[in-house]
Amino acid sequence: MDIKKRIEELRTQIEYHNNRYYNEDNPEITDYEYDMLMQELKKLEQEYPAYVVENSPTKKVGGEAKRQAGVLVRHNVPMLSLQDVFSKEEVLKFVEEMREQLEDPEFVVEYKIDGLSMSLRYESGELKLAETRGDGINFGEDVTENAKVIKDVKKKLKDTPEYLEVRGEVYMKNEDFEAVNAMQELLGKKPFANPRNCAAGTLRQLDPSITRERKLSMFIFNIQQTRGIAFETHTQGYEFLKKQKIPVIDDYRICKTAEEVWAAIEDISKNRGNLPYDIDGAVVKINRYSDREQLGATSKVPRWAVAYKYPPEEKESVLKEIELSVGRTGRITPTAIFEPVRLCGTSVSRATLHNQDFIDELDIGIGDTITVYKSGEIIPKVKEVKKEKRPEGWVKFQIPEFCPACGEKTVRDPDTADTKCVNANCPAQLERHVINFVGRDAMDIKGFGTVYIEELVRMGYIKNAADIYTLKEHRETLIEEGIIGKVKNTDKLLDAIEQSKKNDAYKLLTGLGIPNVGKAAARAIMRKMKNFETLMAASMEELQEVDDIGEVSANCIHQFFSKEENQVLMERFRQSGLNMECLEQAGEDQRFQGLTFVITGTLPEMERKEAAALIERFGGKVTGSVSKKTSYLLAGEHAGSKLTKAQSLGIPVLSEEELLQMTK
Repeated sequence: MDIKKRIEELRTQIEYHNNRYYNEDNPEITDYEYDMLMQELKKLEQEYPAYVVENSPTKKVGGEAKRQAGVLVRHNVPMLSLQDVFSKEEVLKFVEEMREQLEDPEFVVEYKIDGLSMSLRYESGELKLAETRGDGINFGEDVTENAKVIKDVKKKLKDTPEYLEVRGEVYMKNEDFEAVNAMQELLGKKPFANPRNCAAGTLRQLDPSITRERKLSMFIFNIQQTRGIAFETHTQGYEFLKKQKIPVIDDYRICKTAEEVWAAIEDISKNRGNLPYDIDGAVVKINRYSDREQLGATSKVPRWAVAYKYPPEEKESVLKEIELSVGRTGRITPTAIFEPVRLCGTSVSRATLHNQDFIDELDIGIGDTITVYKSGEIIPKVKEVKKEKRPEGWVKFQIPEFCPACGEKTVRDPDTADTKCVNANCPAQLERHVINFVGRDAMDIKGFGTVYIEELVRMGYIKNAADIYTLKEHRETLIEEGIIGKVKNTDKLLDAIEQSKKNDAYKLLTGLGIPNVGKAAARAIMRKMKNFETLMAASMEELQEVDDIGEVSANCIHQFFSKEENQVLMERFRQSGLNMECLEQAGEDQRFQGLTFVITGTLPEMERKEAAALIERFGGKVTGSVSKKTSYLLAGEHAGSKLTKAQSLGIPVLSEEELLQMTK
C-alpha cells in the first residue's frame, strides 16, 4: 500500500464528511464509519510522522463558523471535542491512566447526546449570548435569538453570579422530530433524515419563529467558566444548575473504579432504546475541577474526558410481508415490510431487498426475524436473518414469474440480477413513465402530481405520454369527476400542459425515458441533430458523433426510434403541437466547447442550477465529481472536499465573478 497516498485519501474523505456533518447538517455516512476513517488516519500519522501536516483533520475541531446563520463571535473558552474510544480496553486504560496521574479520582459517566453543541453566557444572571461550536477554537455563530425561544434555555437565573458560561447539546426529542417531519410532508417539503440534522438546521434558522415551532430541547453538560461563584466538582455544578431550573444530563453516575465505569456504560447502552431522544455514546469525565486543571488539554481535546462510542445501532424485527413494485423500466423491486423499529431517531418498517440474488443470499422468507440497520444513518437495510428464530412452515421467498401489476410473465435479465416485466402496456410502468415525462428535468409540467397521474392512468384517460395532451378534450368530465379538482385546479393543470408544448426539444427527449439518455445527453444530442426528424433517421455512427454518446447509448436511442409504437408516439406529439426543434443557439458561441466544469459550495448570487445553465449555454459540460478530466472547479463558500481534490490535482478554481467574466 502507498502510505502517503492513503493518508491523503483519508484526509480528503474526512474533510468532505466534516463539511457534510458540521456545515451542511447533512451527513452521508454513520458516525461509526466516520470514526473508523479518523482512527485509521490517526494511526497512520502516528506510524509515519514525516507525513503529518499542520492542517490535517486530526488537528482540527468541528467545522466552519458560517456567516449565513448569524454574526461570528469569538469563543471565551474553546469548545473542544472529546477523545473517542471504541472498546472496553480503551475505557479501562483511560481510567487506569487517570488513577496513576491523580490522587483518588472520581469519574462521572453520562449520556452523550446526539445533537448540536451550544454555549450560553450569563452576566449577572441574564442570558447575554448563545453561540454554536463553529470551528471549536476561535469562532462560533451568534444564535442568541433562536436560543431564547428554546424552552430549556433560561433567560434569567434565580441566582445571579457575576459571570457563568455553560455548554450543552441542542437536540430534538423523537416525538417532536416526527411532528416536524409530518409537517414537512404536509407542506410537500423534503423530510429531515434524523433528529440531529433537524436540530442543527433549526438552530441556524434566521427566523426564530421557526425555531419555536420545532420545539428544540437542550441539556447542559459542562460549566465552562465562572466569576463570582466557584464549584469544586462537576456534579456540584450540576446541582447548582438544577436549582436554576436548567436541565442537565439525565441519570449521570459517579464512579470510583474501572469496573464501575464500565458497568455504567453498559447500563446506558441497555437503556438506550427507552430514551425519548437519541444518544450515540457515553462520556467518562473527571469530576474534580482541580484535577481537570492539572491534566489540561491538547489543542483538540481535554485530557480529562473520553467519549465511548457505541457500535452502529441495529434492531431485530419480524418480516411481515414482501411488497413488489414495478419501476419505469419494468424492473421488479422487492421491499421488506417488517414490524416498526426505531433507528437513529426515526421509526422504520421498510427496506429494499434489491433482487432475487439478494433474497437468496439472505435466505429470507415471510415470518423471519431480521436484523435491521441504517446505512449512513439514513437508508434502512436488512443485515441478516436470525435463522434460529425461524417459524415452522417457513418458505424462502421467490419473486413470482408473473408481474404483480399486469399479470404478464416476467423475465430474468441475462446481464443483471433483475427480474423484469416486458409488457409495454403494464400500468405500473406507464405511471412511472408519465411521472418521469412530466418531471422537472423533462417537460416540467408544474402541479402534475403523482396522485393525479395514478388516477388518470387507472381511469383510462392516459394510456401513454401523448394522452397528456388530449386531456383538454375531457375538461368537463374531469371537473365533474373531480379527478384533478374543481374548475380552478383543472384549468391550471391544463394550462401548464399547454405551456409545456413550447419547451426546447431536449426536454421532450429527456421525458421519453430512453435508457442512458439523461438531461445532459439529451441536450447534447438535440444541439447536434437540431430536430427530431433528423434524430429519428440518424444511424448508429451519426449518433456516436455526439460528444459523450457511446455505442451503448447510441444503440438504446436507435432501438427506441426503430419501434413502430414509438414512431406513432412521436407523430402524436407532433400533431399535438409540441416543439420538435432545438431552440438553443448552440452554434453561435461555443467558447466552453470541450470543457468540463464542477460546481461546489454556495455561490454569492447564483443558484448552482443557474450557473450550470450558463456554462451549458456556452457549450460546456457540468459534472458532479472532480477528476483529472475536470477543466475548472466553480467554487463558492464551504466548498469542502471537492476544492481540496481540485487543488491537489492542479485544476483551476473559479469564483462566480471569474465565471461571469469568462462569459462576457
